[in-house]
Amino acid sequence: MTAKEILSLRLSNHQLAGTEIKEPHNLVSWMGAMQSQSFEMAKWGIGCRMPDITNKMLDKALDKGDILRLHILRPTWHFVSKDDIYWMLDLSTPRVRKAIASSDKELGLTENFIRKTNAIIEKALAKDSNLTRQELQDIINNAGLKADSRTITHIMYHAELGGIVCNGIVRGKKQTYALLEEKVPKPKEIFDKDESLYKLAYKYFQSHGPATLQDFIWWSGLTATECRRAVDLIKDDFIFEVIGEQIYIFHRASVPIKEVNLINLLPAFDEFIVSYKDRKETLHIDHHKKIITSPGIFQPSISKDGKTIGSWRKLPKKEISISTEHFYPCSKSTEKLINKASERFKIYLS
Repeated sequence: MTAKEILSLRLSNHQLAGTEIKEPHNLVSWMGAMQSQSFEMAKWGIGCRMPDITNKMLDKALDKGDILRLHILRPTWHFVSKDDIYWMLDLSTPRVRKAIASSDKELGLTENFIRKTNAIIEKALAKDSNLTRQELQDIINNAGLKADSRTITHIMYHAELGGIVCNGIVRGKKQTYALLEEKVPKPKEIFDKDESLYKLAYKYFQSHGPATLQDFIWWSGLTATECRRAVDLIKDDFIFEVIGEQIYIFHRASVPIKEVNLINLLPAFDEFIVSYKDRKETLHIDHHKKIITSPGIFQPSISKDGKTIGSWRKLPKKEISISTEHFYPCSKSTEKLINKASERFKIYLS
């Protein structure tokens, strides 16, 4: 299998060459989880995969609780479907807590302190839902517990990991928190770890494959042992193909795209780039720093048949417009396709 064939299968599995999925939360569920620290850009990560979806429709899905936004997997913001939130939290939380443990210690956040802040947050949101982080910080401080601008970040991490809070409605331009169980009632079933490992690996390799075990370890935030177990659980439904010195895993039903000259305007932190530890197929080393401008910071990119050919950004103007930078000479036909993709973005925002 060539790099071109790998990208063709990925574009198809990422739903970037068209999709039959009708509901945004089902798209998020198909993907497993979608990194979302850049909120408006992250919504476009769903929008660019679903041609009939608008930004306003995604806001409604988030306000309703069909899509949830919180820290999960490796400790950063992700979108998760309402159908997956509880089993994924159960599986992910122990690893995320370990990842932030040293910072907790530095900040003096003990288990007892977290229990108290969780109780305060839960009581406050039960009384008055959709509170901002600043409002919750003020409530915690007024209760006699210290919560400065850095500490409140970790306090809210733990409230998310404890299944207490998730995103509330957007109030003006401010993000708020709400009680998770008010958005999505908690199921009575107990989650079996092997079943959860199976689900997560299945979703990842079905939607992101061909990908490697190392890619899955990076994306999931789980231990190498857990990831090897997860991959072993899904092996009957997936193809394991040796390419060079790596084993690529993809679902047996994967079908490459038929379209050529497929242009996608991908948002910052899009799954097509961020979800792989090894990004050599889509991002040439010469242009690596133009898209990943510093550790952990990903810029919006222009993809042609899965290969990153440039970057783009929305201009801060009242009339929606974008600017582009090309990494290679751009033909008139490619420029025309980029302009067509730009028009789709404008329609999505309108």
